[in-house]
Amino acid sequence: MSALPQGAWADIGQGHRIHFHERGAGDPVIFFHGSGPGASGLSNFSGSLDALAGAGVRALAPDLLGYGHSSKPTDVGYALATHADAMIRFADALALEKFSLVGNSLGGAIALQVALDHPERVSRLVLMAPGGLEDKDRYMEMRGIRRMMRMIYGPEGITLAGMEKVFSLQVHDQELVPHDVIAARTQVALEQPRHVFETLRVPNLAARLPEIQQPTLCLWGREDQFCPVSGAWTVSQGVPDARVVVLPHCGHWVMVEWRELFNRELCTFLAP
Repeated sequence: MSALPQGAWADIGQGHRIHFHERGAGDPVIFFHGSGPGASGLSNFSGSLDALAGAGVRALAPDLLGYGHSSKPTDVGYALATHADAMIRFADALALEKFSLVGNSLGGAIALQVALDHPERVSRLVLMAPGGLEDKDRYMEMRGIRRMMRMIYGPEGITLAGMEKVFSLQVHDQELVPHDVIAARTQVALEQPRHVFETLRVPNLAARLPEIQQPTLCLWGREDQFCPVSGAWTVSQGVPDARVVVLPHCGHWVMVEWRELFNRELCTFLAP
């Protein structure tokens, strides 16, 4: 898989390994990427790891189970609980007792689930257009989700042309994602078992948001075509200690489309 640079691996048990990239030293911050085909920790957060490391933080970007260089078992279902458990076992493998979490899309839902299941271990939360705040039918109404599903399950399967169509909706300004990045993600996506997507299950966690006691920063693109921006209001009303920012001229990737602002806010919120 030459399209994805290699970092390090953590053995999380059950014969599975999590691949990750790491920058800096200090209090740990773990980044969780989204569920798009070809996604990985580095491809989603390469523009932020060094910035956070420069602020005195240990930044870790794992590939979720089933993604990137991580193990891709086909004998497990990829429910939200499976991803959250794998990430806790990843933290255990690195002896991380307490950490902050940054999550986008599916990664945001995983961050919420980890914070709900293990509140004593999570210091702070940063969410970018997190999933897990609506029922499945609402997500399936979103233009970006529909286009992604047509590519995954269509007769041609995952192709470069299909990925380009998906990325045309991923960001408000398509020029922010170079062609070679889409090509690299396509190569990675071709090695993912369809089982990873077929068994993905994310419950609606909106009713449990009042249980989130960690200080939380939530950022959302106003033109998001994958996770409805109404979720920003859901977070602001549900999480007791939340600051929510909705950004104009921005799709699903705040960390790419408003990179400087995102890194500045991240460093201010998470740096010691």
